[in-house]
Amino acid sequence: MSRGTRAPRSGVPELGAGGTGRRGRRRAAPREPRPAAAAQSGAAMTEERLRRVRDRVRPFPDFPVPGVLFRDISPLLKDPAAFRTLIDLLEDHLRVSFPKIDFIAGLDSRGFLIGPPLAQRLGIGFVLIRKKGKLPGPTESVSYALEYGKAELEIQSDAVEPGQKVVIVDDLLATGGTMRAACELLKRLKAEVLECLVIIELKLLKGSEKLKSIPFYSLLQYD
Repeated sequence: MSRGTRAPRSGVPELGAGGTGRRGRRRAAPREPRPAAAAQSGAAMTEERLRRVRDRVRPFPDFPVPGVLFRDISPLLKDPAAFRTLIDLLEDHLRVSFPKIDFIAGLDSRGFLIGPPLAQRLGIGFVLIRKKGKLPGPTESVSYALEYGKAELEIQSDAVEPGQKVVIVDDLLATGGTMRAACELLKRLKAEVLECLVIIELKLLKGSEKLKSIPFYSLLQYD
């Protein structure tokens, strides 16, 4: 061996550009989460958020008349964390379902509680659908049947332009008469109703059947 050459020490490999010695050892890239595991985690998170909302809906039997079980959202409105979770869930659903929405339309009166914050999240406007005689200026109106008698809904004639895409929101779908009337109002203005969206659906009353071909989505379902 020539005097100027030094042999590597025994058991210690030389380190090169692609070496695997102690100093040249490459760290393995972090593994991507498995799709199935990620889906399960997302489903569990969604279920947890739904539970948070459901826990703030309380039942009142025999209200407003005997035999009716009333679902009260007052505790949901009082709890800022639960209400924020509600809007989060509705926003997530709409963003996944529709690439473009022009307006959220809310039904008198509880639709006015959830519609504006949801519209703000989406960066779009909010439109009022009110009981007869509550809106100024030119309006369109439609009457619909109640269990005892009739009622009317109105919308301002310039609320939306023909072809604009609208989602209708309310707190609850029962028999479906009010929601169907709201759809009729928007159709008269030649708007496109993308979906009817509610927090609570009373499935035994089959209100969604009255909406026919219009898409419908409910966050919570009760028999």
